[in-house]
Formats: sequence, structure tokens, C-alpha cells
Amino acid sequence: MTTNHGLDASGLKREMIPSDHFGMGDPSRYTEILATLLESIASSILVINYDLRVVYANRNFLIKSRKNAASVLGQKLAEVLPQAITENTDLTGAVRRVFAHNQPVRGQRMTYRAPGIPMSVYLYTILPLSLAGETPKVMLLMEDVTEHVRLSEEVRRVERHLASVVESASDVILSTDSDGVVLTWNVAAERLTGCPSYQIVGHPFFERCAPDKKEELRKLFERLKSGETPHTGEWDLLAASGRRTAISWVLSPLKGETGETVGVVATGRDLSERRRLEAQIIHAQKLAALSVMAGGIAHEIRNPLAVCSSAAQFLKNPTIGPELQRECIEKILSGIQRASSIIESLLRFSRPSSESEMTEVDLAEVIRESLRLFRSQAKVEKISISEDYPDVKVAVHGNANLLQQMFLNVFLNALNSMPGGGRMNVSLSVRANVASVRIEDTGCGITQEDLDKIFDPFFTLSPAGRGSGLGLSICYSIVKQHLGNIEVHSTVGVGTIFTVELPIL
Repeated sequence: MTTNHGLDASGLKREMIPSDHFGMGDPSRYTEILATLLESIASSILVINYDLRVVYANRNFLIKSRKNAASVLGQKLAEVLPQAITENTDLTGAVRRVFAHNQPVRGQRMTYRAPGIPMSVYLYTILPLSLAGETPKVMLLMEDVTEHVRLSEEVRRVERHLASVVESASDVILSTDSDGVVLTWNVAAERLTGCPSYQIVGHPFFERCAPDKKEELRKLFERLKSGETPHTGEWDLLAASGRRTAISWVLSPLKGETGETVGVVATGRDLSERRRLEAQIIHAQKLAALSVMAGGIAHEIRNPLAVCSSAAQFLKNPTIGPELQRECIEKILSGIQRASSIIESLLRFSRPSSESEMTEVDLAEVIRESLRLFRSQAKVEKISISEDYPDVKVAVHGNANLLQQMFLNVFLNALNSMPGGGRMNVSLSVRANVASVRIEDTGCGITQEDLDKIFDPFFTLSPAGRGSGLGLSICYSIVKQHLGNIEVHSTVGVGTIFTVELPIL
């Protein structure tokens, strides 16, 4: 019996096929079933006799090789497969060894290219078909692994590319397992710390971080392990020499195939250069502020010193009368007091009161006291004042004298913006543990250009001689000392709103 593709049933030792196999007495029926099975297998199959001639080729092989049964059956194996394959893989020699030793050859690789089709890669296995202790035939199974090979090569290419990206990055990139044990450690990390990868991989990431941050990082890794979103922060990294380097980190959970967190990817950027640039900018800002302050001090102190100098010149004249002499002395004292006031304000701006002078303060009472000191002057300037306070006590941690000075400066700023009279509304409210003081006037307003500079030292919109330009600078310094915030909104011709926010107890 011969199948469609040339399986020679007579070539199999029929006497070796059990007559009751599959419950059938006819061995030819068994051979048909075997042939059907071989035809349905996705692998390419050739059955080869002792003369190395093909006695059977299944459908998969014929389709893959683009041949028909007539051109394959009875042909030498070397004639069925391309010569390059049989020579480069020693396939013929492998078949002979299977015949000789009756032992299979498994898992060998060969490249197969049929005419007009792309190259294919196969894993082949040669199995002896032993009957009654003899080896009349062998079976060559060839499994097409071309797609697997392509995929594996693509995976390797992607892996090499990703590895190259990670290793070429100037930022620190590392990965850990879910417990924080380092799995990868890139070149930038080695360069920054002086610790090669083999010394770090397998050890906890926390060991390379500053001691005062280890516990914080452990807790963070626990949160990331439970699926928390990426976290950012700044933690110092320890070099092999013990030197600490400020690093800005982004820690992201690494997900597995089922979505669970299997590790953490950490990306860190060295902040040393940025800190140096920031220090340079701050230094430049200090020099610029010093220049402005020096000019302001020179302008403000020069006037009282000029008065003092003129009065002293008069006093040198022994012929002046007692009245003029007394007037000169008063001028000198007034000038000295004026210069002393400017210097004291400048010192207060640069060195606010210490934390030890802070106590619990009733903020509403501080505002009321400040308004009592201000009210008489407001009445002269025809400015009406309205107040609004909550029913409960609003307590803050602060210095009552400094807060009073701050409010008075803001009130005076409002007064100066309303030379023809106007209205000032002062209100205190509480929201989300923050006390908010709103001071609104109906003055001339401030332009946007000037609004950005009103807290700068010695910047003033008052007429010459009426302000030193330190008032709002001192206000800003006092508010920041109380861990608060001060904001200004203004519309030219409508008025200005100062909002002071302070944390409540």
C-alpha cells in the first residue's frame, strides 16, 4: 500500500505490527492510521532507508520545499535537500550514525532555503525506526523555528539597544527587586560612586544612600511594592570614598506579566552642577541687591548727614546766638536719629528676631492694636476703616511686635496710595488651618511692572523723602519668618489687595 505522498507500507515489517493494535486485525489499516498521523504533524518529516533514499515525505515537507512526491520519493537525501545543507550540517553522516548505532540524534540546527522563498531555520531530529532489532529506516523530523529565531534575535537586538541606552545615559539608572536588592547598576552610577557593578549587584540599594534617609527609603519601597505610583525625591548617594552626592530620584514600580510589582526602577540625576549654578545665581542676586541697597543707603543717609554737617559748620562760629545754636543742635540730633532709624530698619530686614521670641499670639488682637495706632493718622487723611473678624480666637505662633510692625507697614502703604482719602477694609478669616488677613484699599493701584518689585529693598513709589523703600521688604521678611506667605493684587485706578497667610496653632 502506498499513501498519497509515498509512504511504502510494504517497507515496514508487517510481521512486527500487532494484529490487534487499535482493536483492528488488519495491519494495513494500522499503517494507514500511522500515515494519517504523519500527514497531520506540523513538522516536516522524511523517512529514509538504509541506502539513504527517501521513502516517505509528509505534506508539510512538500509544501515547505515546494516539491511534489514524485520528485522526492526514491531520491537520495543529498538530492532532496540543498547541497549546502547536507554538507554544512553533515546531515548524511548523522543519518549513517543513526543506522550504525541505533541511537537518535536530537535538537540539531540547520538553515534551509528553498528556491524563491526566504531562508528558514529548522531544528532537526533523526529517529531510528527499529523493527525486530534491525534499523531498516530512520525518520528525519525538521521543525521550522524560523519565526522563533527571528523573534529571539529581535528580542536580543532590543535588549542590546536598551542596554546600550541605559549604559550610555549620563543619569544614574538602576533596578532592584521588590525588596530593594540591586539587580542592575549602570556605568553612570559606577562613575559617580566609584563602585563597580559587581560590588553593588546583590546588595540592598539602601546601603548606598545617606544613613539619615535609609528608613525613609525602606518605607517608600514598601509603598511601591504595594502598587503605589512613581515617587520623586532627593536623597544623597554615597560614593566609595564616603562622599555624599545630592541626587534627584524618580522611583517607579516595575510590573510583572500579571501586573504585580516585581521590582523598582530608579533614575537619578546628579544635582551638584545645578546646585553650583544656583549658588552662582544667588550670589549674583546678592550682589545686585547689595548694589541697590548701597545706593539706597547712600541716598537716605546722605540727606541727614548733609543737615548735620551744615549745622556743625554753624556751631563752629562762636558768634552765633543761643537760638541758632539750639536749632543747629536739634538739626544734628534729628539727622542722627533719622540715620539711626534707617540702619535699624536695615538690620531688622537682614536679621529678624529669633525663634526663641515666638509665642502664642492672638492674631485678631494684633490687628486691632495695629489699627488703633494707625486710626488717628487715617482720620487726618480722610480714610475710613472697616474691620471683620471671626467669632473664634485665631492663635498663631509668632512675635506680636514683629507682626504689628508688618501690619502697620502695610496700612501705611495703603494710606500713601490714597492721598485724597478713601476706604480700607481689613478682614480676618480661617481656612484649612491657615489664617488669612485681607487688607484692601481704594488707592491709585500699582502697575504690573512695579508690582514685581515692591518687596525689593529700597524700592519705593512714595515721593522723595517720604519713604526709605524698606517697609514692604521688612514685611516680606517678617511673614517668611512666621512661615507664612504674602501676596499682592492690584488694579491701577481701582485699588490694591494685600493678603497675608499665616499657619494657625
